[in-house]
Amino acid sequence: MGDDVLGRESRREEIVLVDIVDDDHDDVPAVRRQDSLYVDATRAGGANHRGGQESWARTLRLAFQCVGILYGDIGTSPLFVYSSTFKDGVRHPDDLLGALSLIIYSFALFTIVKYVFIALRANDDGDGGTFALYTLISRHAKVSLIPNQQAEDELISKYNTGKPQATLRRARWMKDLLETNRAVKIWLFLLTILATAMVISDAVLTPAISVLSAVGGLKEKAPNLTTDEIVWITVATLVVLFAIQRFGTDKIGYLFAPIILLWLLLIGCVGIYNTIKFDTGVLRAFNLKYIIDYFRRNKKDGWISLSGILLCFTGTEALFSDLGYFSIRSIQLSFSFGLVPSVLLAYIGQAAYLREHPEHIANTFYRSTPNVMFWPTFILAVAASIIGSQAMISCAFATISHLQTLNCFPRVKILHTSRQYSGQLYIPEVNFLLCVGACLVTIGFKTTVIIGEAHAICVVLVMIITTLLLTIVMLLVWKVSIWYVALFFVVFMTSESIYLSAVLYQFVHGEYVPVAMSVVLMIVMAVWHYVHVKRYEFELQHTVPRDKVKELLERRDIQRVPGVGLFYTDLVQGIPPVFPHLIEKIPSIHSVLIFVSIKHLPIPSVYRSERFIFRHVDKEEYKVFQCVARYGYRDPMEEAKDFVDALTENLQYYIRDVNFYAMGGDRQIFRSTSYASSIAESFASYEKHSGHAVYAEEMLTPAESFSEHTKQLSGRSKHFKQFQVENMNMEKMEKVQQEQQAILREMENGVVYILGESDLVASPHSSLLNKIIVNYIYSFLRKNCRNGEKMLSIPRSQVLKVGISYEI
Repeated sequence: MGDDVLGRESRREEIVLVDIVDDDHDDVPAVRRQDSLYVDATRAGGANHRGGQESWARTLRLAFQCVGILYGDIGTSPLFVYSSTFKDGVRHPDDLLGALSLIIYSFALFTIVKYVFIALRANDDGDGGTFALYTLISRHAKVSLIPNQQAEDELISKYNTGKPQATLRRARWMKDLLETNRAVKIWLFLLTILATAMVISDAVLTPAISVLSAVGGLKEKAPNLTTDEIVWITVATLVVLFAIQRFGTDKIGYLFAPIILLWLLLIGCVGIYNTIKFDTGVLRAFNLKYIIDYFRRNKKDGWISLSGILLCFTGTEALFSDLGYFSIRSIQLSFSFGLVPSVLLAYIGQAAYLREHPEHIANTFYRSTPNVMFWPTFILAVAASIIGSQAMISCAFATISHLQTLNCFPRVKILHTSRQYSGQLYIPEVNFLLCVGACLVTIGFKTTVIIGEAHAICVVLVMIITTLLLTIVMLLVWKVSIWYVALFFVVFMTSESIYLSAVLYQFVHGEYVPVAMSVVLMIVMAVWHYVHVKRYEFELQHTVPRDKVKELLERRDIQRVPGVGLFYTDLVQGIPPVFPHLIEKIPSIHSVLIFVSIKHLPIPSVYRSERFIFRHVDKEEYKVFQCVARYGYRDPMEEAKDFVDALTENLQYYIRDVNFYAMGGDRQIFRSTSYASSIAESFASYEKHSGHAVYAEEMLTPAESFSEHTKQLSGRSKHFKQFQVENMNMEKMEKVQQEQQAILREMENGVVYILGESDLVASPHSSLLNKIIVNYIYSFLRKNCRNGEKMLSIPRSQVLKVGISYEI
C-alpha cells in the first residue's frame, strides 16, 4: 500500500516556476500545476458547459441526446393545448387566431428568451435549475442556514466568487441584505424548496397527462373503448416507463432521440399540410392585434383560458434543470433548429384545421391528422409522450440529489448511471414513488383537462420563483445594468403573475393536488434541514475544549488500539461531544485517529486535488488528526476503500508539508493536496540530489482552526516559497519518513469507521411545534431513510456506532 500511495507512476505533473513580485513581501516563485487529475475532473461538469472548451463533435452528440431527453414534454404539448384552452368550445372564428397568437408569443417569450438564452447562462458551473441558482447565490453571499462556512472553501478553483466592485453599490447592498437578515435567508430557502417541490410534483403530473392524452387517441379507431379501459392502458404504459429508468439517462437518450426526431418531423409536416389545405390565413396570428381583440371579445373567459395557453411551454424548467446532463450550446442548437419550427408549425396547422372544424376542439390533434397517417401518428404519439415524461423524471432525480447533498432531504440511494457524465442519475426509491403517484393521479382524474389544470400551477409557480432568483443573480453575480435587471423583472414577473392569477381562479378544479403534494414535500425538506441545522448548532456550542481533548489523550488508562479509526462527524471545526462519550464507555482509541467531516459545498464539483484539508489535534505524537473531505453537490461518493486510499495519500503529503513548515519559518503556509507524482518526485529528488529544491502549495498548518490560518495569509495565499534542501535537517527528514511509514503500517492493521448516532429529542422547555417537528416528524423520517454506513458505502463489519442523545 505504501508504494501505491507514495509512488503512483500513472499520474504525471509538471511544476513550472514563475517569479512574482509583491510590494509587501519577498519575491517568491509560484507553482502552476497541470496534472491528470485536473484533466480528468474537467471531462464532466462545468468545463463541458463552456462553449470554448467543447468540441463540435461532442456538441452534436449531446444535441442528439437532448432531443430524446428534454424535448418530449414540450414536443407533446400540441396533444392537449387547444382542448385545455377552449373547454367550452370555440365561440368566434377569430378566437383561434387570438389563441394561436398567444401561443406563439408566450412560447417565444418564456421558452426561447427567458430559458434558452437567459436562464441557461445563469448556470452554476454547468448545472441548472432553481436549486442550482440558490447554490450560485450561496457562493457569492453567505445565505446558508448551516454555520459551517470556512474561508478555505473560497480558495477552491471552482468557487469563483469575486468581490462586488466598489462602484456597484447595489451588488454590495444585495450581498449585505442576504447575509445579515435571517428572515431574508429563510424566505429565500423556503422559495427554493417550494420550487423544487413543484418540480418533483410535476414529475408525477407530466407522465400522467402526456401518456393519457396520447392513449386517448385510440377512441378515434375504437370508439367502444370506455374511459376506464383507456385509463388502465395508460397505467400499464406508465409502469413500463418508470421500469426502464434504471438503465440510465445516457442509454435512454440514445434510444429515445430517433423517436422524438421522427415525432417532431411528423407534427411539423402535418402542420404544413393542414395550413396549406385548410387556411393559410392563420399566419395572421403573428400580428399582436389578435391578442388584444381576443381579450376584448372574451374578457373574463379569455383571461381564464390562459391556464390552457401556458401548457404550450410546459417542460421549460426541465431544460434548465437538466443542463447538468448536457451543455448550453447543445441545447440551444437542437432547440433552435429542431424543436421550435416543428412545434410552432403543429400549432399553426391545428388552428387552420379548427377554422373549418371548430366542433373537433376536444380532440384536435388526432382529428387534424390525415387518416392514412393515423396509426404511425398514434404509435409515435404514445412513444413521444412516454419520452416527454423522461425530462421531468430526470429533472426530479437531479433535484433530489442536490437537495440531499445540502442536507435538505432524507438519505436515499443515488446511482450514477454514467461514468462519463456525472449528472446522470437514478434513484430507486424516488422512482417507485413517482410511479405510484402518476398512476394514482391517472386513475383519480381520468381526463387530461383536470390533470392539465393541476399541471399548470406547477409550471407557473416554478417560473415565478426562477424569475426572482434570476433577478438576484443579475444583481449579485452578473452585476449588469440596473435597467436591464428592471426590464427583465417587470416583463417576466408581470406576465407570469397574470398567468398565475388565471390558474388560481380554477384552484378547486384540480390545482390543489400538486399544491398538496408540494406542501408535503416542503414539510419533509424543511423539517430535515431544520433539525440538521439545530443539531449542528448544538454540537458547535458543545465542542470539546482543547484542554479537555489533551486531558483525554494523556489519560494513563487509555489504551491505543492498533489500526486506524475514522471518526465521522458533521463538524468541520472542533471535536464533537460524542468523542468523550466514546472514551467514557470504551477507554481506548486507535493508534491513528482521524476525525472525518464530509462536507458538500455549494458548487457542482470539487477537483480531487483540492478535496482534503487536514490539521493535527494537539501534539503530533498523538497521531490524532482532523480532516475535511469536500465534495460538490454533483460529485459521487467513492467506495470506502477508494476513499481511505485517497485520504491516506493526502495525509502523507500533509505530514511532510507540516514538517517542512516547521523548518521553513513562520511565513511558510502549506496546503495538503494530492499533487500526485509531482510531490513524490520532488521528495525523491531531494533524496537523490542533495541540492534540489522542494516546493509546496498554498495552505494549511497544524493549528487549532482551519479558518484562522486562512486569515493569516493576508493576500499571500497564491504565493509559494522555495525551500533550499541545504537548510533542511536530515534527522528531521528521517522522522518524517518514519511517521509516514507508521501511518501506512497502521492502515495495514485495519480501518474502523466510527459513526456517531445522535438520538435527537426536543428539549422539555421548547415549544409544542418544536416537539412535534423533532419527536414525531423527524423521528419518522429518520427511521425510514437509509443508514449512514450505507450512504458512505462502508462495510458493516468495520462499523462502530456510538450512540448519544441531544436535546435541541
